[in-house]
This record gives sequence, C-alpha cells and structure tokens, in this order.
Amino acid sequence: MAPVARVDLLAGQLSLIVGTPETDPLPPSANAIYVGPIVWQRGDAALPDWLAAFPRDIPLVWVYSGNPRYAGAAASTPIDSIVVIRAAIAALRDAPVQVVLTTGHQELPGEFGTLPANFRHASYLPGPAMAARCDLMVHHGGHGSVMTGLAAGTPAVIIPTITERESNARRLVALGAGEVVLPTNGADGEKHIDIADFAAKLNRVLREPAYRDSAKRIAQSMRHYAGAPDAADRIERFATEQRPCP
Repeated sequence: MAPVARVDLLAGQLSLIVGTPETDPLPPSANAIYVGPIVWQRGDAALPDWLAAFPRDIPLVWVYSGNPRYAGAAASTPIDSIVVIRAAIAALRDAPVQVVLTTGHQELPGEFGTLPANFRHASYLPGPAMAARCDLMVHHGGHGSVMTGLAAGTPAVIIPTITERESNARRLVALGAGEVVLPTNGADGEKHIDIADFAAKLNRVLREPAYRDSAKRIAQSMRHYAGAPDAADRIERFATEQRPCP
C-alpha cells in the first residue's frame, strides 16, 4: 500500500510521547515532547520465593501472553494472544531453560492441561521486577511490554498479534534488541507461526550478547527521561497556564 501521507495525532496544544526518539521516532518538525517510558508496579512489589529459588546458571525466559482469549473459550478473535503460549510450549518444552508464563490476571486456557516440567504459570507478576530478573522476554508486542523490557535492558522475541504490535516489534528489531516472528491466520481464525524459526530466534537472542548489549544501551538512554512524574508536571503546568484569569 502507498505510504500514509498524514496522520493528525499531534494536533493538540500539548503532545507527550511515552517513549524516546529511538523507540517512537517522529519527524524533527513534530511538536511533541518525549517523557520516556511509563511503566508501573506497586512500591512493595516483590517476586515470589519460588522464583527467587530458580538457579542463576539456567537461563530464565519470561513468556507474557496478555489475555489468551478475549472472548473466553467460546470463539477466537483477531486480537487473541493464545498463539504466544502455544508457540512457547512447542519451542521451549525440552529446552535447557526455565520458563515463567504469566497471563495478565487471566486464567490459563484449559487446553494446555499440565504444563511442561520447566514451565511455571502465574496469573500475574510485577512487570519491571520480572523483566529485570529474566534473560529473555517473549510477548505479543504491546507498547507497555516493549517499554518494560527495554527499561530493564532485557531483549525480546515478539509474536505480534495486531498491526500496532507488529510496528512495535519491528522498531525493537531495528534497534538490535530482539527478533520478531510474524504469525499467519489460519482458515479456522487461529494464528500460527513457524515453530522452527521461532526456536532459532529464541536461541540466537539468548546466545548472542549483542541483543542484550543493545537493550542495555537503550535502557541507559531511557534514564535521561523522568517518565510519569515529568508528564504529570507538564500537564499540571499546562492546565495552570491555560486557566482563564478570574
């Protein structure tokens, strides 16, 4: 398709970009302010004891699917992320890694039954802490997931489930901080991926230091931005400046 010539997303008087010029590039003429990543976890958040007991000499892969089924078990939808879980089990069940699978406060679909011995499921774990602990993230390419991993300096292999997530994944690849495996849509409405390609990219990102080096470089650059506090300050100042005089 022809390139999009114009998108009026920056038409407001104050436009704040959650990200950095590297992760979310805009033309120099854009009237926008970068505030860096905004990721959150509770101040008292901690990883569970069972995870702290994992041996450090075995790579830890965090698989985050988000909601596997947005319509429950009744039907598939175009934004389902169950393909992430299926692919991870197929590629990693016999691999010499530990896998932590989280589903964003969602139940694990019944089709998976008993997980492989090297898998552990948790409905939710604090994202920034988990990203900092793991050696590799596998996720659906949501902007929040990308920012969480990069802020921690952790590379990723992404299976994007919608076009916005594919855009995020392609930028991550361009930055050298991960790889992407694009799914295809089957006649049944389910997404499928090439498991051999996925497994090869998982091994490559775990094995080659350049991916983690790139992620850590981006994490360092992100520390120059103040994130949510800066965004809040700018919004409050803007609201005060725009308030009419009594």
